[in-house]
Amino acid sequence: MAGPSNDMQGGPAVNLFTDPMANAAMVYGSSLANQGKDIVNKEISRFMSVNKLKYFFAVDTRYVLKKLMILMFPYTHQDWEVRYHRDTPLTPRQDVNAPDLYIPTMAFITYILLAGMALGIQKRFSPEVLGLCASTALVWIIIEVLVMLLSLYLLTVHSDLSTFDLIAYSGYKYVGMIFTVLSGLLFGSDGYYVALVWSSCALMFFIVRSLKMKILPSISSDSMGMGSNAKPQLRLYITVATAVFQPIIIYWLTSHLVR
Repeated sequence: MAGPSNDMQGGPAVNLFTDPMANAAMVYGSSLANQGKDIVNKEISRFMSVNKLKYFFAVDTRYVLKKLMILMFPYTHQDWEVRYHRDTPLTPRQDVNAPDLYIPTMAFITYILLAGMALGIQKRFSPEVLGLCASTALVWIIIEVLVMLLSLYLLTVHSDLSTFDLIAYSGYKYVGMIFTVLSGLLFGSDGYYVALVWSSCALMFFIVRSLKMKILPSISSDSMGMGSNAKPQLRLYITVATAVFQPIIIYWLTSHLVR
């Protein structure tokens, strides 16, 4: 009677780290993620100077830890204003509110590794499935950024948001996705949905407060004759729509990994 009980109690946690299929999936996922990182960095360098890109990777351990805490517990953060020095935004290591690409990049790689582990544990791993998972996650980010840029352009909303700012804010969702998948693997479907609700609410709050400082204050005169109150309302719609869209993507990219 004791034997089956011990197996049932330690099954998921043990399998998570000792399953050979999961380990093999993690190795392949690591290789795939590194290849994807190299390709992305190569393509980025074609369109943007390395010096400009370095700004988004100017981080240190203190910044990363503080940013992760803000992403998971944004309700305790009070000052959301991005700081400038002579009209130039401070680097992430100098200002925790500055967007960065280091955390989204590392979180994306970790997500792919975790996806490979989850698929391996469930005996569903194959290079094609993991490749589809990685490409789908990357495509969603691209679509989200393009929609955001198009919305700002069509609605003639002026802000200081760059394309890489939008990539950074969109990429922060991978932190919540890692937490959600890991909770599902360790604690089953109940843990998954609890983590999904928490990470979704935290990310929506973070996005609204962050984009509010970038989009909503930039009030300018309307050359198209829409009226003085139309611009702030449009900015609010864009900010809220971006935030509400985050839980949908998180669920779409993580639900199939936890069964």
